[in-house]
Amino acid sequence: MSMYFALLLFIVGYAFIALENPAKVDKSATALLLAAAIWIFYVFVGEDVFSFTGFTEHFAHFKAANPEKDFFDFISQQELLRHVGAIAEILFFLLCAMTIVETIDHYNGFSIITEKITTSNSRKLLWTLSITTFILSAILDNLTVTIVMCALLRKLVANRKDRWFFAGWIVLAANIGGAWSPIGDVTTIMLWMGGQVTAPVIILKTLVPCIVALLVPLTIISFTVKGDFERLIVNTNDTSREIPAKIRNFVFFLGVGGLLFVPVFKTITHLPPFVGMLFSLSILWFATARLHYKYSKNVFSCAKILGKIDTSTILFFLGILLAVAGLESMGYLAMFATGLSNAFDGNIYSLNLCIGMISAIVDNVPLVAGTIGMFPLSVYPTDHDFWIFLSYCVGAGGNILIISSAAGVAAMGLERIDFFWYLKKITIWALIGFFAGAGAFMLLNRFVYP
Repeated sequence: MSMYFALLLFIVGYAFIALENPAKVDKSATALLLAAAIWIFYVFVGEDVFSFTGFTEHFAHFKAANPEKDFFDFISQQELLRHVGAIAEILFFLLCAMTIVETIDHYNGFSIITEKITTSNSRKLLWTLSITTFILSAILDNLTVTIVMCALLRKLVANRKDRWFFAGWIVLAANIGGAWSPIGDVTTIMLWMGGQVTAPVIILKTLVPCIVALLVPLTIISFTVKGDFERLIVNTNDTSREIPAKIRNFVFFLGVGGLLFVPVFKTITHLPPFVGMLFSLSILWFATARLHYKYSKNVFSCAKILGKIDTSTILFFLGILLAVAGLESMGYLAMFATGLSNAFDGNIYSLNLCIGMISAIVDNVPLVAGTIGMFPLSVYPTDHDFWIFLSYCVGAGGNILIISSAAGVAAMGLERIDFFWYLKKITIWALIGFFAGAGAFMLLNRFVYP
């Protein structure tokens, strides 16, 4: 039936995204095609979909109030542009954040951290990488931190299987670390910018559960990790080291300070977070432009570094978020929300645990976008435990499979990690951490934050 065609489109499109490597089609291209197809379908059969999803009365009211406008006018002017505006906030935020991080990396700023890691003991390296990743993911985004830490691994560890092991724990720590920070993951950014959560509350209520989710499995596996790993001899003949240390340090602290300033900016001005990110990027841009003018060699302004940004990732988020927005406008998400609520009888803990497990299969970005569409703020207001627990569940749940998160996909691509190796060696620890952190969250809500 035509009423289910949009759902079929989404399922087929998502299958191609999940099977990106076997299908030999970039997921960004699939996401963009999926978004366009869903909205084209909505335009041509929109009235039928409106009737099917229970909006007949609303549609009739619109036609009565606007007899000169047709259905296409309603879609383009009311629905599509509304969604594009909300999505643009997220994309501009990510674009600016990625530019700041890329600038720090170009100036070799992250070496301030990586040069401190001198151990050859496997257990010490495991704890060092996990805790460092956990902290950095809360400040930067977990995808970028995963890329940086995997790059570090290639400079430290010679054996491929050893790198797979450490990379698996980097993914775990990155996703868990990003779950308690409003700027640590795309999903928490979406919840924060959408008004579902505020920065102080999400940090207060999810920090301890996220620490538990990391430390419990990390402590258990530490008893099995012994001996030293084979260090890789690194060629220090690197032109990036020609950048003076004072410039490297200046760019690092200015860039990271700019990222940390964004939540403060939002609290003070009440403007959307992307405006604060624009402000931080502009300050860094001015600074690097002056540095380039003064030193020139190996020192570039943000204008040059913009060309290195992974724009395909930005376009992927655009496509997938716009596709989910189409399903929301058609009313499918509201129907799904009703079904979930009825199935769990309104129990937000069971509901979010279910969503967290689903995020092991479905990428957490469209999943959270769909959840936001399914449950408006009139149902669960800002800082409701539903939203706070959701941020934890989709972050920790994204660790269960390596394809469940952007961080996992990045590590898989960088180190060519085998899907079934991760399933055998890492998934069990991800599950232990997921349920341990969830239990901590519920206990804290029961006895500490009643």
